[in-house]
Amino acid sequence: MTDAAAMQGILDRQKAAHLRDGAPTAEQRIERIDRCIGLLVDNAKAIEDALNADFGNRSREATQLTDIAGSIGPLKHARDNLRKWMKPEKRKTTPAILGLFGAKAEVVYQPKGVVGVISPWNFPVNLTFAPLAGVLAAGNRAMIKPSEFTPATSDLMKTMFGSVFSEEEIAVIVGGPEVGQAFSELAFDHMIFTGATSIARHVMRAAAANLVPLTLELGGKSPVIISRSADMATTAARVMNGKTLNAGQICLAPDYVLTPEESVGEFVTQAKAAVTRMFPTIKDNPDYTAVVAQRHYDRIMGYIEDAKAKGAEIVEIKPDGEDLTQQEHRKIAPTLILNPTDDMKVMQEEIFGPVLPVKTYKTLEEATGYINANERPLGLYWFGTDEAEKAKVLTTTTSGGVTVNDVIMHVAQEELPFGGVGPSGMGSYHGQDGFKEFSHRKAIYTQIKKDIGPLVAMRPPYGAAIRKMLGGQISR
Repeated sequence: MTDAAAMQGILDRQKAAHLRDGAPTAEQRIERIDRCIGLLVDNAKAIEDALNADFGNRSREATQLTDIAGSIGPLKHARDNLRKWMKPEKRKTTPAILGLFGAKAEVVYQPKGVVGVISPWNFPVNLTFAPLAGVLAAGNRAMIKPSEFTPATSDLMKTMFGSVFSEEEIAVIVGGPEVGQAFSELAFDHMIFTGATSIARHVMRAAAANLVPLTLELGGKSPVIISRSADMATTAARVMNGKTLNAGQICLAPDYVLTPEESVGEFVTQAKAAVTRMFPTIKDNPDYTAVVAQRHYDRIMGYIEDAKAKGAEIVEIKPDGEDLTQQEHRKIAPTLILNPTDDMKVMQEEIFGPVLPVKTYKTLEEATGYINANERPLGLYWFGTDEAEKAKVLTTTTSGGVTVNDVIMHVAQEELPFGGVGPSGMGSYHGQDGFKEFSHRKAIYTQIKKDIGPLVAMRPPYGAAIRKMLGGQISR
């Protein structure tokens, strides 16, 4: 555990080092990113072991895909492009004639200084290292507060970073909620928080005291709209893959499905077939991830019981018919909730588990109207081939991002900004957008050397020259 005074001391040293050393060169930034890549490569097995221990059972291949390879990719992308991103951006002068006489307008990307990173438990490595790609590419230093819900992984990351970075460069702070609260109250130059919307309200309130700029990566109820033009077998396979990856413990997991009322039976049939192909068994299957903690297991099971009590049809997909009530870990079978109503908890809160409500619609307007009546989600997914319908969905709904004919995949695009809108987040990162998010965009205007007429005319005493110039500007 680290107390507030110790954290403040680290922040003070990082800020002093930033002032002492100035903005790092491209070579220094690349070297820091290479150190991060080396940590992931050299500690891959240890990362798998730690996450497996923290979850009770975490698919090793899923860890390699999401937390290890999924972190190396953004780091390499930043490393290979940061020289280009660092170049000053030329802008036109106003009025344009000043540019002809030698005036210059440009944007220079300057490191902000020290960035605080609060990372969550669901992908603790990826959601630490992926933001660091932008943080380090922009030339900043970082203090990291990983989640207390994955203590083995958090301790491992503290050891990893400590082995190749000084605390003046990157420091990892471990501890519980009180440490997290004190961390969020520090006067960083920027802070990124990834986690629940409910916690984000506290983080934003704490950051407000110091006017710390924030990037909030949250979640919400990301909907799937299945068009009548969709291929149901492919659609169900992709939706259920997204819903079972990490046992649905993903901020972008499909949260509920909207399917045409005549197609719900076909979706259920194809969802069962898809799960059977992926997970012939569940209980002792190393590919099927457990729920991270007992309180989350109880919460998700509570959603199912509440929906059942209020009249929903529960479809538990257990290909081998196993009894999951007696198990070492906290595995929940993929579960469909048919005919959900808005008074059910499963339709009111982000699920963050392998439970999928399936609602029906008669018209597209009914589907988009339901989405628009609720908070704006982090992701939206549309499946189909009807281009006019796709255009209508994209223009009449608002979400952080969209994947068409799949789920989650827009987050894997390094050239696309990733972020939410409103309750699902603010600000965005990944690729060049991350570089810009963690940089101060400094506007620099260089005036021409010679005092030409229009410049002189703007100074008192005012006369005919400025009245003529203003007369030309105050017009339609």
